Amino acid sequence: MVFNQVRQRRLSDDIVERLEGMILEGTLTAGERLPAERQLAEQFGVSRPSLREAIQKLVAKGMLVSRQGGGNYVAQSMGSTFSDPLLQLLENNPEVERDLLEFRHTLEASCAYYAALRATAVDRERLKVAFDALQDCYARADEVSRAEEGAADASFHLAIAEASHNAVLLHTIRGLFDLLKRNVVTNIGGMYKQRSETRDMLIAQHRDLYLAIVEGRAQDAREVSSQHILYVQEVLEEVRQEVQRVARAERRNGR
Repeated sequence: MVFNQVRQRRLSDDIVERLEGMILEGTLTAGERLPAERQLAEQFGVSRPSLREAIQKLVAKGMLVSRQGGGNYVAQSMGSTFSDPLLQLLENNPEVERDLLEFRHTLEASCAYYAALRATAVDRERLKVAFDALQDCYARADEVSRAEEGAADASFHLAIAEASHNAVLLHTIRGLFDLLKRNVVTNIGGMYKQRSETRDMLIAQHRDLYLAIVEGRAQDAREVSSQHILYVQEVLEEVRQEVQRVARAERRNGR
């Protein structure tokens, strides 16, 4: 019987595995700068040459970008579910608003469910910070721009995805973050005009969702998240129909 020799694992391979794990779990995010080599080597308890070798391997894989004199960064493409040209194409297509909401209906309900099951004390604290920021926007309704409120809303849902401890869900949400944020900004303006109770409904829905997650009520979290998106779909459909009625009336008036 012939046995192949066992190859000794290089220390740099262990460092590569550690950094890849940090990227996968979301500890290192797209575009983020890694600590200086000296600091990172001390944190890992390894030599700088071994760390440098690991970084070179990750650069070759396209996971890190090394800038001369500027440090090492997680590749921006790591967080891009869609390319920028495709994002622009999606944004300019009116049918995409409906499609994105249907996508969010499935995705965010799952995030909420798993976040309620798996959130740690650190996750719950991060979620509280995001929730408080959103509530602050609601409280300062007359002072806050739609862009600020949209960013706070999207950040709250991103915090839920982080708390789900599901790498696929997290990176999908992160990759679509800018599209989700702009979608929220577009939606809330029309929704507030359409129904006077919309702000109060959104405040209540987000509060119920937050409490269900931090209290570990997974099924409730899934249901609240689902009902939240269904409500948004319902109001936006009313907005769409109203726009069509106004357009028809104007066409008749212009005959």
